[in-house]
Amino acid sequence: MARGVLAILGSGETAPGMTKVHRGLLARLDPVRAVNLDTAYGFQENVPQMSQKLEEYFEVSLRTTLTTLHFTNFEESDELERTLFKQRVRQANYVFAGPGSPSYALAQWAPLDFASDLLSVLDTDGTLCIASAAALTLGAYTAPIYEIYKVGVTPYWLPGLDILANFGLTCVVIPHFDNSEGENYDTRRCYLGERRLGILERELPDNVATLGVDEHTAVIFDFASNTVNVQGRAQGYWRTGDDVKVLENGSTTSIDDLRNSASTHRSTSNDESTINAVIDETTEPDKLARRVLDGGPDAMDALAQLVQIAQSGARGYIDPSPLINGVLAARRGARESGQYQVADQLRDALIAAGIKVSDDLEGTSWSID
Repeated sequence: MARGVLAILGSGETAPGMTKVHRGLLARLDPVRAVNLDTAYGFQENVPQMSQKLEEYFEVSLRTTLTTLHFTNFEESDELERTLFKQRVRQANYVFAGPGSPSYALAQWAPLDFASDLLSVLDTDGTLCIASAAALTLGAYTAPIYEIYKVGVTPYWLPGLDILANFGLTCVVIPHFDNSEGENYDTRRCYLGERRLGILERELPDNVATLGVDEHTAVIFDFASNTVNVQGRAQGYWRTGDDVKVLENGSTTSIDDLRNSASTHRSTSNDESTINAVIDETTEPDKLARRVLDGGPDAMDALAQLVQIAQSGARGYIDPSPLINGVLAARRGARESGQYQVADQLRDALIAAGIKVSDDLEGTSWSID
């Protein structure tokens, strides 16, 4: 049974009016392990600047360190990068995703089975704060906003991550619900306009509702208390056919009042425990190394843990010597058994963590740059 919180922000994720919302969400966590997912805006040329802006907002306005988890292209990533990304998401307890393109985000996340990682955060009493473009991916279907609004294609749906269906809430999510940028033309309903959203809604199965979230507004699902609360500037909406339930600003409603399907949520399995837990820097590297060399189904998870341990040690949180030596032992074993790609990945992980690795006739030595 999930005990976490899902906050869906209609827009304005770094605006002053949303600061109180973030503070309230962060206050329930101790310690805070906050991460930003850059995937939704990963196609843009200004990815570093976007991430820096978000990190600075959390640092200055919220006094919280926000670490960006870089994952912008599934096809260009390797298995280790994918596993590390999934591990680090599960280890966080405040996961933020926001601006960008919903269709681009889905193209990168869907092959990862990323819904299971987000659900794992909720399973472990964490918080998902999903805003703007990323919010569209949470439902059973996702509207490709750029393609419809900017390119002019005939409105259509993409399969979504369907996170909310795990709690009996089968719906699509539409942020920017009250947008008025068009002035003399209709840009409500996340720039689709009421007419085009109506076309899309008529294509939905009868049991799929529309969750609309106004700009600078947060609809917050607390699964431990089974409530949905609305904060910020305006309102939320639960539309099923011609019936519209308005979620008033400041109101708290039972989630049962919105449920329209049986929950399909599955609890965290024992097989997921390795990547579900926060990395313990005292984990014995030699045991992880043996799991890597055994080549079993959790070998990549063990390799990713070794990478994280090496990086943590290099930053000085703990004495890095035994950890780095353990990674080098794993690398040596990989080379001896002909697993040269694994050996190269371990070496590259140490180098990325600021550790200089030198091979000579007498063996391997290291130093911290």
